[in-house]
Amino acid sequence: MSLDGKTPKKAIVLAAGKGTRMKSESPKALVPVCGRPMIFRVLDALEDAGVEEIVVVVGYRGDLVRAALRDRARVTFAEQTELLGTGHAVMSCRAALQGFSGPVFIVAGDNPMLQSSSIVRLFEEYARAENAACVIGTVYKENPVGMGRILRNASGEFIGVVEERDATAEQRLIKEINISYYVFHAPSLLDSLGELRTNNAQREYYITDVPRIMLERGQKILAFPVLQPIEALGVNTPEELAVVEATLRNADARD
Repeated sequence: MSLDGKTPKKAIVLAAGKGTRMKSESPKALVPVCGRPMIFRVLDALEDAGVEEIVVVVGYRGDLVRAALRDRARVTFAEQTELLGTGHAVMSCRAALQGFSGPVFIVAGDNPMLQSSSIVRLFEEYARAENAACVIGTVYKENPVGMGRILRNASGEFIGVVEERDATAEQRLIKEINISYYVFHAPSLLDSLGELRTNNAQREYYITDVPRIMLERGQKILAFPVLQPIEALGVNTPEELAVVEATLRNADARD
């Protein structure tokens, strides 16, 4: 499979969640980071990487997200009527993906450290990987508390992701982590969504289960540690927001 500058590329941005832990009444994606809603930084990176169509999934106070993004020409919207997990959010984009046979990049709208160079690298890896159903971007992180670990077999091939709460003591020593940056073959993604189940403690559908489903079907899943360490910085609490803002200010000062 090959991609060039003319190959259509889509993205799905998950922006339906609340800002509960951020102590905000706004949708989480609209929480300001250095004075701009964090989803703006996600969309900037996607546009800089050449993504032509971006489907933003809205839910909680979706009218605010729609209003904030009304001038974004590449953005369309899908609505998640119930907040039943990340996999459920992607299910709401089925109509937008019907008939599309290219790659679709999936990321959360609360990842303001997303880098356009990483998106480009993942699309490139997808293009080089013949018949891959999914390419996962990974990163190595010291002391990756709370993060999902990448599992590989003796040959170094991706065999799954284990969440920390489910990991063995040995698996918790793994430093390669999943931060939920995916490039999916759109038709394969649509086929797999129907197999998602809610057999977990939260009773939700998780997009992280899709690569496992694909592997069980015999499809090719690849994981590449091509992300930058700063992309592992999330924004889930005011304390984490402060760290992200300080990192961005330091980066601006160096520029």
